[in-house]
Order: sequence, then structure tokens, then C-alpha cells
Amino acid sequence: MAKKNRQPTLEQRVLHFIHEHHLVSSQEKLLVAVSGGQDSVCLLHILVKLQEELEIRLHVAHLNHQLRGAEAEADARYVSQLARQLGIPATIEQRNVRSYQAQQHISLEEAAREVRYTFLAEVAKSVGADRVAVGHTIDDHIETILMHLIRGTGTRGLRGLQPKQNRNSLTIVRPLLPVSRQETADYCHHHQLMPRVDASNLSLSPLRNRIRHQLLPLLHSYNPGVHEALLRAARIASDDLAFLDKEIGQLWGKVACQVENTVILDKGRFLGLPSALKRHLLRTSIERLLGNLMDIETRHIEEIMDALTKPAGKRLSLPGGLIFSIEYGKYLIGTDPAALSPFPSLGAEFQLKIPGETLIPGWRIEASITDRSVVKVKGLRNDLFTAYFDLDKTGDKLIVRSRQPGDRFQPLGLSQPKKLGEFMIDAKIPHAWRERVPIVCSLQHILWVVGWHIDERVKVTESTKQVLCLKFERG
Repeated sequence: MAKKNRQPTLEQRVLHFIHEHHLVSSQEKLLVAVSGGQDSVCLLHILVKLQEELEIRLHVAHLNHQLRGAEAEADARYVSQLARQLGIPATIEQRNVRSYQAQQHISLEEAAREVRYTFLAEVAKSVGADRVAVGHTIDDHIETILMHLIRGTGTRGLRGLQPKQNRNSLTIVRPLLPVSRQETADYCHHHQLMPRVDASNLSLSPLRNRIRHQLLPLLHSYNPGVHEALLRAARIASDDLAFLDKEIGQLWGKVACQVENTVILDKGRFLGLPSALKRHLLRTSIERLLGNLMDIETRHIEEIMDALTKPAGKRLSLPGGLIFSIEYGKYLIGTDPAALSPFPSLGAEFQLKIPGETLIPGWRIEASITDRSVVKVKGLRNDLFTAYFDLDKTGDKLIVRSRQPGDRFQPLGLSQPKKLGEFMIDAKIPHAWRERVPIVCSLQHILWVVGWHIDERVKVTESTKQVLCLKFERG
């Protein structure tokens, strides 16, 4: 009679999952976040058993959020004692989450999460680890899918939790993702680990707890297979996103590029993409800039989508200090789109030395005077940063400044002055650049919008006696 196949142990399943998703590398130090609850205690115990086979070194991290008084202090003592029993070094600290919440004006859940991951990143850096293992289970995965649905997620949110996730400089790994919460409880009971019970998990105030204790049981009454249905939706979403990621990889460089801390999207090519690719490219751009999409919700992406056809100059504020701005022929996403301007910020008004050299922030300006008799008018060609003027019409009392309200300018070739703002719009000068464009002025009016045109009234003619040449060079 044939023997029945034995089911793999929990340790074997976790080991297989770690190898399958390349969660750790040999000769690596792995930080393990341990709250003292059953999931993280189970995780630590299993990793201790597997550390020799995985060829890794472990370090425990525990944070007291100072939200539960004596209970939290007891949790810290429990984790410290458990780490000692297992022979694993531990870093145990406390942070004032409520104080951080008040400073940042965010929910208590968000504050706790941000403080916790900041702590983990600091500990990881101090012990030489580049990733942290957390005790999220398949139940957490299902709850996360529902939480994202309730908040109005896109396809990415439907994936729920991932085996591996990058959060800035830290990689988060979830070895227990195929394991249920009941299995971690059974494991702890079997090994007499006596994990701590967090009474706050029974509170119905946090959304996740209401999903766990109210919504999921209700959904189960409608569909006993709701867990499998949600997991199936998550797998489909993952497959769809894998395809979109591949498409974005082929588009990057053609439609989008990153310059320093700003992503530039080619407006014409971007608008020609299907909506699904537009949304995914926007998320990819933001993720490249922020390192994650933790605070980016579907509504932020939809706000950008709604603004795509707005005129140049439109700006939207996004989480993480990012700004989405519309310029002529392109969209910009970054912390300061103006930083892409070829013009440094002036910040003041500067008198030019004529003739001579003037140094101002970011510029070296050379002024020279030539007798008209030694130059040909047709040979004097203005370019972006060099211009020629009739000295008698400009005078030698010239300044450089940024634009001011009420400025008017008569571009070369026009018979009448126009508002400088209108000229900049017609010249398609990017909105983010306009405050930085150097303006050369006499006592009477603007002489030159540097990088574009001189004023018609000061051009060199056959009757010019002396020619003033101004040359701007980046300093």
C-alpha cells in the first residue's frame, strides 16, 4: 500500500516562499521587526530555525509607540527576553507617536506607520542590513486588498501586499505571506511561545480592524469563498501590472525621462497613449521620485488626468512635496520643476558695469563698447545670450532684474509695446522659468529679455554711432 504524501511543515513552506521570491541573500544580515504578537513571534522563531540553511544573520527590532502604557512596556520586555532566549541581538526603543501625529497633522495609524518604518530604517542602517522582515500573513494581504478597494484604489492597490517591497532605502520582505493568521497562532501554541496580545487590535476605530471584525464576516455570509475570490482578483491585477510594467519599460526614454529630481513627459506622445498606460506611467514616474506610492491615491492620479488638457502654467500639488506642472509641449513632475530652468534665480536687482564685467548669481556678464565705424550692421547677429544695442538709445545706466508687475516690452520687429507677460506666453517660455529669466533694463524701459528678443527701440541701425554688446555666460 502506497504511503500518503506528507504535507510540508510551516518552516518548509516559508523556506520555499523565501527562495521562490528571492527574499534574502546568503551572507546577509536581516532585520526582523518583532512586535511581540503571534505573527512576528512566529516569523522570528521560524527564521532562527532557517538562518543556517539560508546563511543569514538576524537582528531583532522592536519599537514601543508609547500608545499603550504599561502593556507596551511589557511587550518590549517580552521581545527582549525572547531575543535573548533565541540568541539573537536586539534593538528595542521607544518613540512618541502622538507627538509626531500632532506635528504632521495625520491620522494616528499613519503616524505610527511612518514612525515605525523610520525606526526600522535607522536600525537597519546601524546594523548593516538593507532589508527588514515583517510578519504580514495572507489575512493581512486580504484585508489590505479590501482596504484599498474601500479607499478607491486602482489596479495597483488590488494587488494587496507583495512578497518584497522597496520603501526608500529599505527593502521590506514578507516571508509569512502564504501563511494564515490561524497557522501562526497554532505554531506559537505548539512551540509554547506565549506571544503578547494587543488589545488595541480589538478596537473598531482603525479601518483595518473594522474590515477584519465586521466586513469580512459579512462578506463571508454572502460568499463563503470570498477570501479565494479576493486572492484571485489580486493575482489577476498582478498579471495586468506586470504587462503594464513591461510596456512602460519600452516607453521610458521615448515618452518620459528623469532629469535630477524631475520627470519630464513629452506632452504630444503622452496624450497619444491609452488611458491605462497614462495612469501607469504617472504612477511609475511618481514612484521613481518618491521611492514608493504609499501616500499616492487614485484620486491624485485622476486629478492629474483631468488636468492634462489645461493650459500651460497649471500646477497641482501632490503628496511627498511633488508638483505636477504643465508647460508648453511637456508635463513636469518634481519637487521644484523650476530647477530645470537654464536660468538661476536672480533674487535681486544688479547694476551693470559698462564697459566691464559684472558677476551676479549664476551669471558672468561682459559689456563692451565698439565704434560703429569698425563694425557692419549686418554682421551683428543677436543670439540667445549675446545681443547688440545702440548705446545712445540705451545709455550706460543699465540693470538686470527679474520681471515685475506692469512690465511692457516692444519685441524686435513689432511696432507697438506689449505686456511682458503676453510676450512670454506667445514665446512659449515655460511658466516655471518666467521669474528667473534675466531682464536687462534702462532707466526708460526693458532692453532685452535674455534668451529671447531685444527691444525694437534700441536695435543697431545705420545711424548708430556706438554699439553696446552684452554677453551673458553661466557663472
